[in-house]
Amino acid sequence: MSRTARYRTILPRSSRAAVGATVATGLLGGIAAAPDRARRLLRRRFPTVAVTGMTGVGKSQLADRLARRSTDSSAADVGSAVMERRTRRSRRLSGFRFLVVPGDNAATRLGALDEVFHDEPVDGVIHVVANGYATPRRPAGTTGTADASRDEQLAAELEDWTITAHRIASMAVRRDKPVWLVIAVTKADLFPDQLDEVVRYYAPGSGSPFGDKVDELRALAGGARLSVDVLPVSSQGGEKGSALPPKQADALVDALAKRLAQLSGHV
Repeated sequence: MSRTARYRTILPRSSRAAVGATVATGLLGGIAAAPDRARRLLRRRFPTVAVTGMTGVGKSQLADRLARRSTDSSAADVGSAVMERRTRRSRRLSGFRFLVVPGDNAATRLGALDEVFHDEPVDGVIHVVANGYATPRRPAGTTGTADASRDEQLAAELEDWTITAHRIASMAVRRDKPVWLVIAVTKADLFPDQLDEVVRYYAPGSGSPFGDKVDELRALAGGARLSVDVLPVSSQGGEKGSALPPKQADALVDALAKRLAQLSGHV
């Protein structure tokens, strides 16, 4: 027997076929898994964020500021009846995909809530509140002015939060990793001298009606499974007549974006 022959392993035809089948199965499995890997990579680099809140609080405007795009003033007057999508991109090939849930209590809103909290659960939530200064709107996004006192708007805001909080809790208990929530107190340009007081009202442990509801959410979801931040922000600060200078308004939006990056592991 030659030296070369001594080191050759001759497999039976059936064994060679089995090896070939195993290799082919591995290749097909790798190809089939490629979309899943790509999806996971996209999810890490561009986590999805639900933007929730009652109608008139400025969800779309805030998402536009975070995505660095201009706001359609005509659309802002009546709000959207369907879920809107925005994307924020950075130079490091990362960012966020924002899903803006309609604020009107309609079938489209309920469907959007199901999508972001059940069908395709998001990575985080920005719940937008406005300290009772949400723009009053007629039902179903119809045009025209509406009247509502600040107390009425605060009550509506609390009712809206109760609905959203239950869905966040339901999502959190199903997840194998913690869920983060940022309560964004928008329209800060309307109360620039009361920011600390207003932020405290929305914070867990504050003893306020809203703070009590946040405490209930943490109890339902489990404190270790849900992180909560409260940050002031202004989508219209710096505009003509605003009490908030442009630099300060931009700094508030930048602070929110930085916190989102920290929560998502981008920094």
